[in-house]
Amino acid sequence: MKDRSYKRHIAKTVTWRILGTLDTILLSWLISGSPTTGLKIGFAEVITKMILYYLHERLWFKGELKIPAGKWSSRKRHIAKTISWRVVGTVDTMLLAWIITGSPLTGVKIGLAEVITKMLLYYLHERTWYKIDFGLEGRRRRDEPVVEIKEQVKRS
Repeated sequence: MKDRSYKRHIAKTVTWRILGTLDTILLSWLISGSPTTGLKIGFAEVITKMILYYLHERLWFKGELKIPAGKWSSRKRHIAKTISWRVVGTVDTMLLAWIITGSPLTGVKIGLAEVITKMLLYYLHERTWYKIDFGLEGRRRRDEPVVEIKEQVKRS
C-alpha cells in the first residue's frame, strides 16, 4: 500500500501554520505595540515554521514505529508532541522576534506568551486531526469510532 501520510502532514502543516501565524501576529502586536512589527514577525516565521513543523511531523510519524503498541494513549502522545513542538516553535519565534525588533527582551516576551496560547491551540489541532482520516487510508473503517490505541490493541 502506498504511503499517503505525506499529504496528511502537508495538510496539517498548512492548517497549523494558519492558526499559529494569526496567534503570533496578535501576540507580537500586543507585546511590541506595533501592528507592523506583529505582521513582520508573523510572516517571517511562516517559512521557517512550515519547514520545522513538517520535519517535526515526519520525525514523530517515523518515531511512532519504535513505541510498543499500547504504551501511549493518543492523548499522552498528543501532549508529548505538543511539548516537543512548542520547544522548537518558541525558540524559532524568540530568534525571529529578536532579529526583527532588535530587542532580545521583546523576543523572550513574545516567546513566553506563545508558550501558553500555542500549546493550547496545538493540542486542539492535534485532537482535531486525530479524528480525520485524510492521508491515513486504512487506519480505521469509516463506521468505526475513534478509540484509544490500547483499546484497538485489545480487540486485535
